[in-house]
Amino acid sequence: MAMHAYLDNNATTQPAPEVVEAVAQALREDWANPSSIHRFGQQARRQIDLAREKMGQLLNCSPSELVFTSGATESNNTVLRGMLAARAPRRTILTTRLEHSAVREPAARLSEEGYNVIYLPVDIDGLVEWDPFAAAMEEHADDIAFVAVHWINNETGAIQPIERIGTLCRERRVPLFSDATQAVGKIHCDLKELPVDAVSFSAHKFHGPKGVGGLWLRSRTRMIPQMLGGPHERERRGGTENTPGIVGMGVAAELAHQFLQTDGPQQGEAQRDRLEQGILKAVPDAVVNSVNAPRLWNTSNIGFPPLESEALLILLSEKGVSAAAGAACSSGSLEPSPVLLAMGVPAPVAHGSVRLSLCRYTTDAEIDHALRVVPEVVEKLKTSMPVG
Repeated sequence: MAMHAYLDNNATTQPAPEVVEAVAQALREDWANPSSIHRFGQQARRQIDLAREKMGQLLNCSPSELVFTSGATESNNTVLRGMLAARAPRRTILTTRLEHSAVREPAARLSEEGYNVIYLPVDIDGLVEWDPFAAAMEEHADDIAFVAVHWINNETGAIQPIERIGTLCRERRVPLFSDATQAVGKIHCDLKELPVDAVSFSAHKFHGPKGVGGLWLRSRTRMIPQMLGGPHERERRGGTENTPGIVGMGVAAELAHQFLQTDGPQQGEAQRDRLEQGILKAVPDAVVNSVNAPRLWNTSNIGFPPLESEALLILLSEKGVSAAAGAACSSGSLEPSPVLLAMGVPAPVAHGSVRLSLCRYTTDAEIDHALRVVPEVVEKLKTSMPVG
């Protein structure tokens, strides 16, 4: 069998074997409606409650503060609309152009509807510039509904100074929402201590099933429900709960919690660094994006000017390396990543940037394979189809 290196784990991760078995068992045994009062319904309810406790342990939060959704996209849209409604008549939102499209696009829609959406400046590494942020907080203090800044960028792995941002928000009595999709299950997330008020996440980013995720709302955080249709999730999100998905997410949370007690993240970072350094040695003109920012241990975003990322990805795939250019949700676009352009990355670098993202199952053999293939592909493309 030909060697294959799956290095697109920020798009989605392989479900853990324990998760697959738990989902299958829930489909077989816990298929009753968890809102039903009979024994079978309450059996399903107990499984959901157990999963909620496991997520609470992973995030160090009260299980009652968790709202289960179909994933981070729903959670993000719910927060933007729900917190805005709860904070009326305030109409200003502070955010960045580096957010995932599930925040960027709803924010753009709100702007079209007449809300005041302010995009905070960021530096070349993708971190919020502090002085303009503090100035915006001061200038619009009486009208800010909330601040929305992601915890970790899905394309570059850059980690925002979320504690410092949250501390200023607390001082100004402004809620902070953070898309934590790339953080949950990969780094320690202590929501009880961190100065944030709402956080979104998806199970499939930490070896859980797709189609399920959640929203954490600190107990005092006000949000008007957007998904109506029943008293589910303490009347915060209508709709019959996805019991098998939630059960699978609970198992994934338990496994992630165990992983974070080990030196797994440090081992993953060593793999990432070996991959990155090997590529830079073989391709001297390659550029690592967000290289000077604190970065998630699993993510490397590398530009190969003057090539095009689409051509790189196709040839990498043919040679057994799965990678990405920006967010998976944007694949198929011939335009460079809007995130990289917003950071001020030069267009030739942005056009040729590829994201390589690892997971706790990534093997040294996969890294070795990528180190053989990536320089070979880059050299072939530079020889056969250079871009001027």
